[in-house]
Amino acid sequence: MKKYDYLIVGAGLFGAVFAHEARKAGRKCLVIDRRDSTGGNIRCESIEGINVHKYGAHIFHTDKKEVWKYVTRLVEMNRFTNSPVANFNGRLYNLPFNMNTFYQLWGTRTPAEAEEMLKKQRAEYASIECPANFEEQALKLCGRDIYETLIKGYTEKQWGRPARELPAEIIKRVPVRMTFDNNYFNDPYQGIPEGGYNRLIDALLEGTETILQLDFFSRRDELCSLADKIVFTGRIDKYFDYRAGRLEYRSLKFDTKVIDTPNFQGNAVVNYTSADVPYTRIIEHKHFEYGTQPKTVITYEYPATWSEGLEPYYPVNNERNNAIAAEYRQMARSMGNVIFGGRLGQYAYFDMDDTVDEALKLAEKEMGN
Repeated sequence: MKKYDYLIVGAGLFGAVFAHEARKAGRKCLVIDRRDSTGGNIRCESIEGINVHKYGAHIFHTDKKEVWKYVTRLVEMNRFTNSPVANFNGRLYNLPFNMNTFYQLWGTRTPAEAEEMLKKQRAEYASIECPANFEEQALKLCGRDIYETLIKGYTEKQWGRPARELPAEIIKRVPVRMTFDNNYFNDPYQGIPEGGYNRLIDALLEGTETILQLDFFSRRDELCSLADKIVFTGRIDKYFDYRAGRLEYRSLKFDTKVIDTPNFQGNAVVNYTSADVPYTRIIEHKHFEYGTQPKTVITYEYPATWSEGLEPYYPVNNERNNAIAAEYRQMARSMGNVIFGGRLGQYAYFDMDDTVDEALKLAEKEMGN
């Protein structure tokens, strides 16, 4: 009989939710993580009394009522609403594209005027029947003004390549609102845990044995021998020793500064959409929790090509990578005692609510056995 029912590799949101459910069901788990802290990419760090989102802005939003109820049983959520602003060459525009945005672009005051402008803009590209790339698709969907002001530069920085080299399917639609509503998400539930995300992770991992600064691959055989099953939330290609090839990721670099002013930009997130600005956005963390501290903390976020030593944040879901990922998923299905979960383990872009939902489904499946 092995010491643990489950070895959970990764103390991020997926691993923590699964561990919480397994412990409630009477299973014994060991959670390990190579970092020196729990929480994965939702980890917060206190600077000047402000909960700083260490690995980029995270806003919890969902249309899944059960997921919202699950999270709010563990922590109190505040009423934060994500209403980002875009800065293009010094001019500010509201996001997502709504009546405020159209007024700022064209001076239109009514939905009818805005619809007419959009119709004219789109008409210029009506001859593009089958868009061959991201740029053609975006121009067909929204016209030149929105594309060049708010989409092109930001997207090219995000993906590290020209828009004409990106697949058209990346932008399947452009959400347009004919209201003066700056709420970025349509989901009915949205907020930030009061006191930061660490409280959520601490609540999930309470009572579960956790070892930090332990790299699974440095003691792989020994660790695998400890548990009946492994829940692996790291890179699936690395687990299989890159047998089918290396998957691509996009990474991020952060430059965080303390500013001796109570309010730097007046908003939690300001996107910089022009190509000549190297960062994609500035995050002012105190606005996530309505902070009144005398100083503020801001983070410049720079997209980066992923390489060993950097954190892999986003899967690059192009044809090549999807084919490689499919091979790894096939290999995973043949593993009787290893389960792959989370953004890296499943090579999928998950929002936080998707991550919670996936972990709960896995736990229900496992605990029902």
